[in-house]
Amino acid sequence: MQPFDNVRHIAFAGMDGLILYFGGKDVTQMNAAVSAYHLALKANPPIWLKEAIPSYDSLLILFDAKITDSHGVYRLLRQLQPQMSAGKSLRRHRIPVWYGAPEANDLDEVASHTGLAVSEIIALHTATVYRVFAVGFAPGFAYLGESPERLSVPRRKTPRTKVLAGAVALADRQAAVYPQVSPGGWQLLGLSPLTLFYPASAQPALLQAGDEVEFYEIDEREYLEQVKA
Repeated sequence: MQPFDNVRHIAFAGMDGLILYFGGKDVTQMNAAVSAYHLALKANPPIWLKEAIPSYDSLLILFDAKITDSHGVYRLLRQLQPQMSAGKSLRRHRIPVWYGAPEANDLDEVASHTGLAVSEIIALHTATVYRVFAVGFAPGFAYLGESPERLSVPRRKTPRTKVLAGAVALADRQAAVYPQVSPGGWQLLGLSPLTLFYPASAQPALLQAGDEVEFYEIDEREYLEQVKA
């Protein structure tokens, strides 16, 4: 199967799956192409489509092998021609953060790695518009990118066995908010009172691939009020 348009490589995923890998000048452009094809498929889903799962620079397409084969899927994909404008943000979310919350505070470590003051870390983090590149690791866990180079930090050498739900974190040039209590090795900036995962909902994860996220600062009082609400 020959690459086409923004698709730089196509791989088989078993008997009923194809993975499209997209090209671009950077991960943001690649992810925009992923979103464009994902939305085009979802807008007019073919009868054989079982699931389309977007990631950073790839789109996994699972199909019903009783209805079509990989060549039939390939032919339709070549005819899609989605508009790259479809790769723009689906929604923009504003997420409150109590920076330096005692149970989620690696600000001194982040300052040590970056050479920034804590106030500069918060200012950079709140000034960045993040894109949801992928959702995985844990239900509702969204990988957000990209942080400015000045905010790039390594993962912790020893992961924590317990990170609180709502913990806002950095790793490399990515950001995230832990949707549930879980182990984790990212550097923590604070806590958000926002619920990111609703198990009983038809769409449990609040953040979806292609969405945009902005963070804004709140204090302890505001955090406690929103947790109780």
